[in-house]
Amino acid sequence: MPVTAVGSSRPKRVRGWIAVLIASLTALTALIGLAAGPAAPAQASSVSDAVRGKTFRIATDTTFAPFEFRDTTGDLVGIDMDLIREIAKTEGFEVTIQSLGFNAALQALTSKQADAVMAGMTITEQRKQAYDFSDPYFDSGVQMAIAESNDQIKGYEDLKGATVAVKTGSEGEAFARRKADQYGFRVKSVDQSSTMYEMVKSGNAQAVIDDYPVLAYGIKQGNGLKTVTDKVPGGSYGLAVNKGANREFLAAFNEGLAKLKTNGEYGKILDRYVGKKAGQTAVKTERPGFFGLVRQSFPALMLGLKNTLLITAIAFAIALVIGLVLGLWRISPNRILSWIARIYVAVFRGTPVLVWAFFFYLGVPQLIGHKVSIWVAGALTLALNSGAYLVEIVRGAIQSVDVGQMEGARSLGLTRRMSLRRVILPQAVKIATPSIINQLIIMLKDSSLLLAIGFGELLYQAQQIYAANFRVTETLFMVGVIYFVAISLLTWLANKLDKRMNR
Repeated sequence: MPVTAVGSSRPKRVRGWIAVLIASLTALTALIGLAAGPAAPAQASSVSDAVRGKTFRIATDTTFAPFEFRDTTGDLVGIDMDLIREIAKTEGFEVTIQSLGFNAALQALTSKQADAVMAGMTITEQRKQAYDFSDPYFDSGVQMAIAESNDQIKGYEDLKGATVAVKTGSEGEAFARRKADQYGFRVKSVDQSSTMYEMVKSGNAQAVIDDYPVLAYGIKQGNGLKTVTDKVPGGSYGLAVNKGANREFLAAFNEGLAKLKTNGEYGKILDRYVGKKAGQTAVKTERPGFFGLVRQSFPALMLGLKNTLLITAIAFAIALVIGLVLGLWRISPNRILSWIARIYVAVFRGTPVLVWAFFFYLGVPQLIGHKVSIWVAGALTLALNSGAYLVEIVRGAIQSVDVGQMEGARSLGLTRRMSLRRVILPQAVKIATPSIINQLIIMLKDSSLLLAIGFGELLYQAQQIYAANFRVTETLFMVGVIYFVAISLLTWLANKLDKRMNR
């Protein structure tokens, strides 16, 4: 019995130790798997977590179809726009799009008015010195196109003595300047693709060199051109941030881009705009007639008109106050006040409006360390510029009142201030009113200059429309009619108020 008992206990003890050993190995394997397996997801999630819930300002071009342009509803769409929005959704952050134009977008990034630029921007060694780029999201290249009716030009060798239109800062411009001496043509740089195409159709340029997907999209929309050369492989497009800034955002963008390429969404976005064979000349789509274009464009143009009238009203109210106060300072016996008014007039009459628009929107934020609203920048630009002219209008009107009026008022016992307020100014208002109305009309037209900083006024909206459909002449005709009607109604209303006030 004891022998049997002892003999039977050994196998049980051995089995127990084996069970413990197996359990230990299992636990150790689990720990190793836990340590090694989740490492990559933990790192990936940390990239998203760093930007999750944040909002980033993305500056872009205004007209660079099919990468960024506005559709018939006024929404900003295109390869760049769809990519950044899809990546934002994937990585859990938000984006606000600032449509400024390529050069203005770069200035906004430099002045920290934007966090990144995504505008079909070619990655170059020179740009890498100022910006950090994302992983490439599009491999570009350039092509040459001419007017459909042109049968003389077959290739670069036929360009001797010709003018070739290119877009400022683009890969096409760099390529054209490298080839200009070799083939003997002149290079003309402009700001927009649609402007280049119109130059070729009007005969002001004989050819255009542009990024091949942009040309392919334009030809599909019926821009009146045809390609005559094969695609020349070029650089790659990337999203840009300031050197050493927004690293977490850049990492999240790269991660999101990789996910879109893996799940097939990236390919769908490209196919949506340029098709699987991006460089081929696509079949033209049917275009609406003029009145169909009017119906499509009406909502966007009315939004632009509303913004134009609103910014003009705000700026004119500020300019009137400036004109009245500094106009009185201008004729004041106080030399200090008089010289302040003189200097103000000299500065703002002697400098272009666009300089101040860029200064207030892009320069001031760098000085004060805070973003400036585009409405504030636009209102200050128009108000301070027009205010300088209103100062001189007020001064001239006051000095036009017969000097005997002041002498008569003083002889009745009125002080100089009372004489000015009760006798001189009412007469000066009648004299100045036509000039003030004229300045209001000038300000309304000058508001179109604010499109340079991306303000959504009437001409800016027109730009967005013809950048997508390439119907420049018809769109500008509509804009001209709207301006004419608006200014005519404004002049009529101002004259009615003038008659009533000065009755």
